[in-house]
Amino acid sequence: MSKPLSVIFYWHMHQPFYREAETGHYHLPWVYLHAMKDYTDMAEILSQLPRAKAVINYVPSLTAQIEDYTTTLRAFLNGETDSLNDPLLAALADRSGHFDAATRSMLLESCFRLNHERNLHRYPAYSRLFNLAEHAKTNDSLNYLGDSFFADLVTWYHIAWLGETVRQRNFVARRLIEKSRDFSFQDRRDLLTLIASLLAEIPAMHRKLVASGKLELTTTPYAHPIIPLMLDFNTARETVPDALIPDTPYPGGRERAVEHIELAKASHQRLFGEPANGVWPAEGAVSNDTLALLGEAGFQWCATGESVLHHSLQYNLREQQGNRDLYHPWLVGEGEQQITCFFRDDRLSDLIGFEYSRWNTDDAINNFMHELAGIRHRTQGMEAPVVAIIMDGENAWEHYHENALPFLTKLYQSVAEHDEYELTTFSDYLAAHPATERLPKLTAGSWVYGNLSTWIGDHAKTRAWQLLIDAKQAYDSRFDALSDETKAAASEQLRICEGSDWCWWFGDYNPGESVRDFDRLYRHHLKKLYLLIGASVPAVLDETISHGGGDAEGGGTMRRGGADS
Repeated sequence: MSKPLSVIFYWHMHQPFYREAETGHYHLPWVYLHAMKDYTDMAEILSQLPRAKAVINYVPSLTAQIEDYTTTLRAFLNGETDSLNDPLLAALADRSGHFDAATRSMLLESCFRLNHERNLHRYPAYSRLFNLAEHAKTNDSLNYLGDSFFADLVTWYHIAWLGETVRQRNFVARRLIEKSRDFSFQDRRDLLTLIASLLAEIPAMHRKLVASGKLELTTTPYAHPIIPLMLDFNTARETVPDALIPDTPYPGGRERAVEHIELAKASHQRLFGEPANGVWPAEGAVSNDTLALLGEAGFQWCATGESVLHHSLQYNLREQQGNRDLYHPWLVGEGEQQITCFFRDDRLSDLIGFEYSRWNTDDAINNFMHELAGIRHRTQGMEAPVVAIIMDGENAWEHYHENALPFLTKLYQSVAEHDEYELTTFSDYLAAHPATERLPKLTAGSWVYGNLSTWIGDHAKTRAWQLLIDAKQAYDSRFDALSDETKAAASEQLRICEGSDWCWWFGDYNPGESVRDFDRLYRHHLKKLYLLIGASVPAVLDETISHGGGDAEGGGTMRRGGADS
């Protein structure tokens, strides 16, 4: 009898640096909102199911901001400071209950940014606030919305962003939902205290799950850089021969990549108490040189997209009888540079990411188990088949009923309780079944379509890289003359500018509002770098890089792994 099919769920948690370069205030609230909803729910679901197992990836750019929010909230609640550096939290904590015109405008723009069907209209009191706002806009009567409206609005927004497990089980959350309106300052402070505790508990919750054997934690190079491009822009042309790339390499790219890798290792060890065995290269972006660096850094395994394997083997696995090569890990590199690479099952991952949220929960689970049975059948006779479901661990769930709590609960249970499947982690799998097959050639690419076109290749993305090259050259020319304190600040600022998210959003296919936000943040971060090193800010940084205007699926926060998956 053949061995069970190993099933690994790998949830990727990531947010870029959202703090304004000039003010230190957070421009967008997604770090703490996802922390109190998705990161909390994910850990709580695992803790409540005896046989559940998963792997979660935390990017240091995210955890650094969670720690910053935690520290700031603790200081505020203890009376050590009277200000908060996030405008939404500041409005929630406002003692006066009076909101000026600028704050009212910000709240109207921000506090309906969530899934309306799943998390707004499910609450009649919140739905009423939305309808009042829409009526006031239509009749040009926004000035008639009083302070109590805005106090209730900012309160409901944060209630709606709480994790489903929190809304069901926490006394404060349940009391506020039941009260529904006319929230007092004490109500809002109680909610702020709850948010602070949820953020503060994240490291300990995850350490406990690791200790119990239910969770493996991994990391990503510090600020989520696309390392293949830092090392060699020509890697983009391995899959897109006519990709537009800068005329010059990224200065000191190898040293920069090593710094991001080493900082990630140190950050992970400090926060979670033990080293990470595995790594998710930012966006699953890999090349031979990238994997060599990760192997040298001591990582045992990494993961990337299915289409990278298609390109590397030079045939479409889905068109081959059995499709078996997708369902075992591959060795890449030699000696100290060797690393084991797992490849994402695009179909299963994208079904969870994009399709099942529209299905009845039972129908979705039945379909998933049917798909799994097909893989089980095709891998009969293999020594140790494994399927890796790898996806965004934050942005999909708001599209599900009850933030995917019923779906994820039943998903874990259905796989764990089936005799022919075994829920496991990448490290546990490799401990029992070390990789033996060697990939003869690795083609550079990412989990998105198996190429690097999401981050380079058109005029806007390549212009963004050129702006970064210019800033890095200025940084290199002035760095040695800086004080130690300024060197540290400038180095951190450079790391922020090297993150992948800026180029992710540049492109006409993305929504204009999101492109505008990230375009502005990127240029302002570059400006701050110039100011830190004492250089003149180029006038070109006042010019918009990309306008957007498209209607990308899911608002652009997620992508499918394959163009036809």
